[in-house]
Amino acid sequence: MAKLTTRSQQIPIETSHVPHDPDSMTAWMADGNCRLHPPATFFPSDGVGVDRARKICRDCPVVATCLEFALEERIDHGVWGGCSERERRRILKRRRVEATA
Repeated sequence: MAKLTTRSQQIPIETSHVPHDPDSMTAWMADGNCRLHPPATFFPSDGVGVDRARKICRDCPVVATCLEFALEERIDHGVWGGCSERERRRILKRRRVEATA
C-alpha cells in the first residue's frame, strides 16, 4: 500500500489498486511489509513516526531493494528501505564522495 512518486512521474500511485505486473520495476513492492500498513505510516511528521516505520521495515524481505529504488529515483519524502529522507541524503552524499575519491 505504498504511494509511489518518482522524479520522472510526479503523480502519486496507490499501489494497492495497481494490477500486479511481475515484470515492472516496482514488482518487488508486492512483497514488502508496507503493503500491510496504511501509506501514512511511511510518511511520518516526527521522529516517533520514523521509528515506527523503521520497525516495520526491519524484517521486510525487500528492504534493500526498496532503499536502492528510493536512492535511484531520488525519492525525497517518507521512509523507504528503513531510511528517512535525511539518512538517504547522507547515503547519496557518501556515495558521491566515494565515487570521486
